[in-house]
Amino acid sequence: MSDYDHVRDLASGVVRPEGIDLTVLTLQVEEIFFRTLKYREFDASEISMAKYSSLVSQGGCDLIAIPVFPSRMHRHSSIYVRSDTPLRTPQDLVGRRVGLPEWAQTAAVYSRGFLAHQYGLDLASIDWVQASVNQPGRGEKVALALPKGITIERRPDTSLNAMLLSGEVDAVLSAHPPHSVEQGDPRVKRLIGDFLSVEQDYFRETRIFPIMHTVVFRREVYERNPWIAGELYKCLEEAKDRSVARALDFNASRFPIPWGAEHARRAMETMPDDYFPYGIAPNRTTLEAFLTYAHEQGVLHRPLEPEELFAPNTLETFKI
Repeated sequence: MSDYDHVRDLASGVVRPEGIDLTVLTLQVEEIFFRTLKYREFDASEISMAKYSSLVSQGGCDLIAIPVFPSRMHRHSSIYVRSDTPLRTPQDLVGRRVGLPEWAQTAAVYSRGFLAHQYGLDLASIDWVQASVNQPGRGEKVALALPKGITIERRPDTSLNAMLLSGEVDAVLSAHPPHSVEQGDPRVKRLIGDFLSVEQDYFRETRIFPIMHTVVFRREVYERNPWIAGELYKCLEEAKDRSVARALDFNASRFPIPWGAEHARRAMETMPDDYFPYGIAPNRTTLEAFLTYAHEQGVLHRPLEPEELFAPNTLETFKI
């Protein structure tokens, strides 16, 4: 898993799964996905929602997920352009060269989804370029079934950061900001400057809170002991609830962010149903939208229902 506060109590042993001797490796998400998808190194692992869903859609997937979503982020903020660009709105991307790290990156699925469904863009009207964000050599990790009219130029020899600065691409869609953005380079900026207001309005209108990652088991591990899915689900839920309680604690500064608890409280007012829900039922709108986008874009090879993604014994939980 990556280093999330809402997983911390499980990783540290404060929350203990019954019957499981758990060893937690805390790694960067790109490394986790690479090692999981290419080598299946871990019994259980965080994973890209798009890549996992793609594998399920192709049949015979040797992984199986639980409906836990450790990373969720709105993605109107993840479109980057040069500061001297004539582009002002998402509609201006028509006819432009737009870079992305992988077509099957989850963040890019959502970004293309709102470009098509919210802003009315024909995705075939954009010239797509695939390359690593900062280091040359990245490629797709799953097979694609691209729809007619979509073309992708592969550039393993360079990076999105370099092409954005040189003008080889007009914009970049990426979960991981290009290095120039992280370094505060004045030559680059976000296309949507007031992204917070835009993302809040988008949630109010659609009830979509984008899911980036889920958690999978190697299927052989799950099939030997199916009960581990429910047990790990329960513990990750408890660890998340403990993290939310810390974020809302007005008694002490649990995070080094001024007015952190008030920021958290106001965010809960925007999203009152559940601050960061796990499970299928409270996430059905988001899951169905994502699966629609992914199929339209050729990340999925066939349509999927949310229930097809997750272990059967985690589709509902007991009530008292």
